[in-house]
Amino acid sequence: MTRRNTPRVSFIGFGEAGQAIASGLRETGIERIAAWDILFPVAAGERLKTAGDRIGVRLATSAADAVRDTDLIVSAVTAASSVDAARSVAAHLAGNPYYLDINSVSPGRKQETAKLLDGRVRYVDVAVIAPIHPARHKTPLLIAGPHAEEISPLLRELEMQLSIVGAETGQAAAIKMIRSVMIKGIEALTLECFLAASRAGVLDEVTASLKNNYPCERRAAEMEESAATLRELGLDPLMVDATVARQREMGTLGKHEKVRATLKDGRAAMLDAISAVAKDRR
Repeated sequence: MTRRNTPRVSFIGFGEAGQAIASGLRETGIERIAAWDILFPVAAGERLKTAGDRIGVRLATSAADAVRDTDLIVSAVTAASSVDAARSVAAHLAGNPYYLDINSVSPGRKQETAKLLDGRVRYVDVAVIAPIHPARHKTPLLIAGPHAEEISPLLRELEMQLSIVGAETGQAAAIKMIRSVMIKGIEALTLECFLAASRAGVLDEVTASLKNNYPCERRAAEMEESAATLRELGLDPLMVDATVARQREMGTLGKHEKVRATLKDGRAAMLDAISAVAKDRR
């Protein structure tokens, strides 16, 4: 598909979210896409580079190379790396590109990043508010910041689904992080409910639907940013901290070979394995 606006797009971070958005943009007609991930130089990055080749993006040799001659940068790294990602490109920017920070971090972290890049990019605070699959680049977004109105026509032309929630950096992040207090808290409670039901032998009777589209460890990292958001607002995140602990535990248990061996055996078998491993760890 040919479009009037075909910006040059760069991805810093090329994990699940970056790959999904890049593949969707390619299908809208964006041909000049570059990507860089800190894993590219090591063995763990081979899978990411293979995905890049399949999608048809240029695999950059560094962060600086990725943002060379670009119009639009998408930062899609882990929460803990969001500021470092911005720092890695700051000295190599030209042409005042847009910088879409889609990372799941607190409003304060978004503001820190925007300040770091001030005068070098047109920074946009972006919150992804639904699973990145299957919609990919069409996944609903919240955007905020002084350049949100300016960039919205271009993003909509690229078939991206967005709502502008404010002119201040951090407003989109605040909505997502505060929303996560409830959403991910409910997930953690549901998981405890299922484990208890399994041990009590009444799983079928109390079954609801729990669908996890992201690894628990990543959800825990996002909840830590929710906790940071509450602290920035002067609140003590007692419940959020507990949810972080539960999500972290489930991320660890989910990697155990006994649990992974049940992936195709159904919910009851997986819960039994999780319960058994959790007991052994105690």
